[in-house]
Amino acid sequence: MKHLIRMFVSLLFPAFMLAGVAASPAMAQDKAKAAPAAKAVKGKAVRKVLFENDKVLVYEATFKPGDEAAKVARPFRVIRALNGGTMQRTYADGKTEKIEWKTGEARPVGPDPVYTPKNIGKSDVVLYIVELKQAK
Repeated sequence: MKHLIRMFVSLLFPAFMLAGVAASPAMAQDKAKAAPAAKAVKGKAVRKVLFENDKVLVYEATFKPGDEAAKVARPFRVIRALNGGTMQRTYADGKTEKIEWKTGEARPVGPDPVYTPKNIGKSDVVLYIVELKQAK
């Protein structure tokens, strides 16, 4: 009986491994199709949504030197710099604030009043952002 169980498990395990290897590329393709790449527009930051539901929005924002994002009020969020650099916030009243991001640094931010973020450095700034949505 033990011999029969061992033989069954020894055949079953490789079958599951083979099925997993065959299914993984197909699943990866589906995910890639679900999140189309945002079109790069000169002077505008590229925002790629990675996950979204009714409570949270997770996205990656890429700012090339001189790029800026749209003017909006920002809710509470956690930001991690995948590639650091120098950013500038310009608030609705004209006040500016310089922000330095170090690669790998993470910090909680906001909620903030309306401002426009702009990359004023010489290298790309890539931020991974987890934003909490307002309860409806």
